[in-house]
Amino acid sequence: MTDAEKLAFAEKFLGAIESGDTDTVRACYAPDAQIWHNNDGVTQTVEQNMKVLGWFMAKLPDRHYRLVRRVALPDGFLQQHVLEATLPDGTRWEMPACVIVRIENGRITRLDEYLDSAHAKALNVLGR
Repeated sequence: MTDAEKLAFAEKFLGAIESGDTDTVRACYAPDAQIWHNNDGVTQTVEQNMKVLGWFMAKLPDRHYRLVRRVALPDGFLQQHVLEATLPDGTRWEMPACVIVRIENGRITRLDEYLDSAHAKALNVLGR
C-alpha cells in the first residue's frame, strides 16, 4: 500500500467506528487479527473486540475522534487522537489515545491501542 492508501484506510476504519458501522470495522480486520490495549495488557481476537466495540457504541452513541495526528508507517499507520463523547448521565467525556496499526494485504493484522487509563476509568462505571 502507498502512504496515501494507508491514510485513506485509517480514515475508513476510524470513521466506521465513529459512525457505528460495525460491518465495515469487521471487514477492515484480518480474521486472525490481534487487538491489544495497554490499560489491561490483554490481546483480543476480532470477535472479542467487536463485542467490546458494540458495547462501546451503544453506551457512547455520539463518539467523535478529534484527530491530533495521523501518519503512515512502513507497515500501517499511527493515529493519535482524543476520543470525545457524552456519558449516559450527560457528562462530556474525553480520553487521549494512540493506535499503532499493522496492515497486511489490505487488512489489519495487529492493532495496539494506548489509552489514558485515568480517563478510561469513567467507562468502567458503565458496566463493561
